Amino acid sequence: MVADLFDSGATPRPDTGPRPLADRLRPRRLVDVIGQEQVLGPEAPLGVMLASGSLSSLVFWGPPGVGKTTIARLLADETDLHFVQISAIFTGVPDLRKVFDEAKHRRTQGRGTLLFVDEIHRFNKAQQDGFLPHMEDGTILLVGATTENPSFELNAALLSRAQVLVLTRLTLADMERLAQRAEQELGRALPLDGPAREALLDMADGDGRALLNLIEQVAAWKVEGKLDSAALATRLMKRAAKYDKSGDEHYNLISALHKSVRGSDPDAALYWLARMLTGGEDPRYLARRILRMAIEDIGLADPQAQSICLHAWETYERIGSPEGELALGQAVAYLALAPKSNAGYAAYKAALREAKKTGSAPPPKHILNAPTRLMKEQGYGEGYAYDHDAEDGFSGQNYFPDGMKRPVLYQPVERGYERELKKRLEYFAKLRLRRT
Repeated sequence: MVADLFDSGATPRPDTGPRPLADRLRPRRLVDVIGQEQVLGPEAPLGVMLASGSLSSLVFWGPPGVGKTTIARLLADETDLHFVQISAIFTGVPDLRKVFDEAKHRRTQGRGTLLFVDEIHRFNKAQQDGFLPHMEDGTILLVGATTENPSFELNAALLSRAQVLVLTRLTLADMERLAQRAEQELGRALPLDGPAREALLDMADGDGRALLNLIEQVAAWKVEGKLDSAALATRLMKRAAKYDKSGDEHYNLISALHKSVRGSDPDAALYWLARMLTGGEDPRYLARRILRMAIEDIGLADPQAQSICLHAWETYERIGSPEGELALGQAVAYLALAPKSNAGYAAYKAALREAKKTGSAPPPKHILNAPTRLMKEQGYGEGYAYDHDAEDGFSGQNYFPDGMKRPVLYQPVERGYERELKKRLEYFAKLRLRRT
């Protein structure tokens, strides 16, 4: 039966052995949950739903170990719904049919079902669509959990029937509260001095389940006195930072790096660069993005910036890791401190808009070459003013299609080298006005 495999509403079997600390400390009420005030507080979404007695289908989006499963289980308890848990990794279509059939039967007996689906983004579109009719007729109240961005991974139809709630990494204060609760359960303090205790919390990287597993290991050690940070590091390995080179974390961190450069903060930019490199990001991808930053955010305010980025990329290709990454770091620091201008980027986008607007309008004939007699007879090149022969080397002729109103596309800023370019533009504008 599916209930035997997935249904935690069945009568629990008696304990036959020691239970992990994380299981022993699982909260029994929502008020006991540590963290997630933005979701559980009195004025937060779940707090308001429970107070009004109206719970809707939900999708919990957040990293591992922040309480998604626990909160779903406690929601079922507080709303007197039968709790059923499945994982999209291990559940196929026949299993889902059994879950829905049993929920329908339970409903005929007057009890609803809260179906918790872990890793819900692993279901394909057809499987996700299979939940819709059962959500709509009240057979199930769906609570999905995902570590991936629901906007990209879940169907729009499913998202329209469920509210997405974001669960966040536990703060250091949350982790300390969890550690204290663990010590109360264990009946003794951890054998760590202050810095070592902070290092232990840091090792868990905001994951409450990981912290409790670490605490369980430390508590089992037979040591005299208190261990310092060095001794702790010898006995435990720091948990690898969460980083998915193709998922949200990838895009979040490159966004943080780019915006730190744009915001002229070299320290923050170097930090996010280091975060991506230590997470295993391809340095060549970073080299491409760093070059893009020079083009998009510095532009002609510092024409040397692009060359520095290209040289950093070339340096990485020539000497490889780990020394090559230093060249990328120096390029990032340079870009962060360079004068900023997106005038060239904005001018290019404005030119694209003008090009689309004017369609196939030809250039004016006076700037067309006339290599044949027929073309000369058609007026090609007639009236062209050779700029080198003009006063100040500037003819002031029109180079846009005939009848097109002259647009202003490139507007340099008063920063860096673009100050000089702005003076030149203004100079040519005065000459053009004088000669037209």
